[in-house]
Amino acid sequence: MIWKNLETLAQFESIIDDSFSQTILIFKHSTRCVISINAKDRLERQWKPDKSQNITCYYLDLLQYRDISNTLASKLEITHQSPQVLIIKNGVSVFDVSHIGIQFDSIQKFF
Repeated sequence: MIWKNLETLAQFESIIDDSFSQTILIFKHSTRCVISINAKDRLERQWKPDKSQNITCYYLDLLQYRDISNTLASKLEITHQSPQVLIIKNGVSVFDVSHIGIQFDSIQKFF
């Protein structure tokens, strides 16, 4: 699994634009939370590259970039959770899941 770091609001706007031509996954991660660490590890272990070719994966460090997380929640009209995976298509969040629900099998149908 290859992560791109999400670190600026301008980058977030670009990601929204990109979601019209490809599927976007954003993993919102708290680096101090054991549940978040375990969810990220589980997703990375379950990841199947052959079933996820047209998706770009972004990693958002919530502790460092809380302003981006707040903007993301507002613009995509989602409730903030951590950890949380969002699937973005055509400028909107088509799926979001948190905590134990973060499983490859539950999100792959949106690719």
